[in-house]
Amino acid sequence: MNIEFLKITILVLSLGMWTLPALALDGQEILLKVDRNLNPESYEMYRKLINIEPDGTRKEFVLFTVKKGRDKMIALFLSPASEKGRATLRLEDNMWLYIPNVGKPIRITSLQSVVGGVFNNSDLLRLDYSVEYDVTSISEEGDLYHLDLKAKTGAVAYDRLEMAVLKDALIPTEIQCFASSGLLIKTLHYSQVREFEDGIVRPGVLETDSPLQKGYKSVMLFSDIKARDFPDEVFTLNYLPKADELR
Repeated sequence: MNIEFLKITILVLSLGMWTLPALALDGQEILLKVDRNLNPESYEMYRKLINIEPDGTRKEFVLFTVKKGRDKMIALFLSPASEKGRATLRLEDNMWLYIPNVGKPIRITSLQSVVGGVFNNSDLLRLDYSVEYDVTSISEEGDLYHLDLKAKTGAVAYDRLEMAVLKDALIPTEIQCFASSGLLIKTLHYSQVREFEDGIVRPGVLETDSPLQKGYKSVMLFSDIKARDFPDEVFTLNYLPKADELR
């Protein structure tokens, strides 16, 4: 390279006369960071679920939940007394419900709901968004990124998601969930960002409503989220009756 040209190039750069082109936004990388900001890859947590009917009637559940890696999760019912001891297991796209004194666990589907209300089993046993969805487009508006997500397989509860993500914190504020027909199934609203254990800063409340269930609302309150490792044998059908030992 010509020495004089090199000297001039260095001088111009040092004076700030050239600017580097802006890097294209990487939607998949943003989605991966959203997942990690919502939860550690492997963790435990407590949740309260509240189903609210149009007349104001409420039904509440408390669950202890553990997750390992990208595809293993257990949710154990602690209350009400009628549900205590029930447990659900998810392995990839497969889900089971264990009911004490009923026998072996039974298969359940993502669109069913073991808690009723607007949340379905996919919401209750949600894997990382990046496990189930690819980012098809990304745009910016003010302090938000808008991600369009497409399901990787037909086994996912929602064919497409539209996710609004805070730019600074990289956590979602709202997610609209659509069927393959384009029908809006429900909207998820994240709110009340706060700090949990291990420096986790994320929303403490998730609410959902659906145009298909007008007047109904379900709320999920998160507490005691912290990183924790588990052996693989925990996430098996044989272990489900002993899930309470994880607490």
